[in-house]
Amino acid sequence: MATVLKVADAIVAELNAAGLSQPIVAERSYVPNFDLEEMKTLRVSVVPRDVQITGLDRHRDMHEVSVDVAVQKKFSSGDPAEIDPLLELVEEIGNFFKHRRLDSFPGAMWIKTQHAVLYSPEHWEQLRQFTSLLTLVFRIAK
Repeated sequence: MATVLKVADAIVAELNAAGLSQPIVAERSYVPNFDLEEMKTLRVSVVPRDVQITGLDRHRDMHEVSVDVAVQKKFSSGDPAEIDPLLELVEEIGNFFKHRRLDSFPGAMWIKTQHAVLYSPEHWEQLRQFTSLLTLVFRIAK
């Protein structure tokens, strides 16, 4: 199995076992594309993003694996009482992986989290949907 898929599957397993402030069911996918009706339920999608490989020593390479975690849910009013808990969940997910190795893939060590898309204005306006995107980056020597 490709390294990026091992990391993505490990993230899914850990998210589903994490006991976060809101119940979630994380799923790995390539293109998280759902019908609007399905978006009434909170969706957490784990999507392999990219791999960068650099030399480490004469026998090993350093793999930096990026995986996106999307948190999505259709909203009714979009007011802070409805949206704030979703944004807090996204931050909680990011904090969950900080300074950790993945339990089912201990060779993968977290190195950074990027939260470049706090929410998607396009999804907000066109779909009345909250969509936030984290990118988790793990380093693996092999």
